Amino acid sequence: MKYRNIKVIAFDADDTLWINETFFREAEQKFAEILAPYETINKINQELYKMEMDNLHLYGYGIKGFMLSMVESAIALSNGKVSNTEIQKIISIGKNMLSKPVELLKGIEEVLLYLSKKYRLILCTKGDLLDQERKLKKSNLGKYFHHIEVMSDKKSSDYKRVLNHLDINPESFLMIGNSLKSDILPLLSINAQAIHIPFHITWQHEAVDSSDIQENYLTLSSATELLHYL
Repeated sequence: MKYRNIKVIAFDADDTLWINETFFREAEQKFAEILAPYETINKINQELYKMEMDNLHLYGYGIKGFMLSMVESAIALSNGKVSNTEIQKIISIGKNMLSKPVELLKGIEEVLLYLSKKYRLILCTKGDLLDQERKLKKSNLGKYFHHIEVMSDKKSSDYKRVLNHLDINPESFLMIGNSLKSDILPLLSINAQAIHIPFHITWQHEAVDSSDIQENYLTLSSATELLHYL
């Protein structure tokens, strides 16, 4: 069996345990509607993404950084003409995102319940600490995890640091997530294993070049399929 040596399984959170990216796409649409008097939708979307990338090293991942990037983009796209009312509407978009209910992906709790009896489970996620703690609490999934790690990034070096801290051998470690860039390829490069469960929406920043994709990982259509392998 391919996973017979696995002792610890890590799960990504956003779009692996619960829905997340859908809310960002909805927020981008609302933002574009507010900025429509100043620019085209395509230009608005392009400039917002560019601003997010420029700010990533300062704000990190998550809704709060997204909110600040929306405000900065609004000022830039409107040449400083954006009104206080429009800024308030933009801030309200972010606040609404932070108050969204947590919608679990189908079958995920049953999978965690089953796997937690056989393996040590940990959560490895990017994003804002307070927001991820909020979602984890609302999800009622925290009880299945031995350890929660909110990471500033998910590069190979970041995973190595987590595994060293928890005294986990990479060869006994399996990561499960929706992003090839963040949840799969970094693990394969440190001799751990990974299972890819794609979400139907992928953030542009998480896209990978086809030449970077390796074949030595499993891709499943849903979390429930994990029970056939683990």
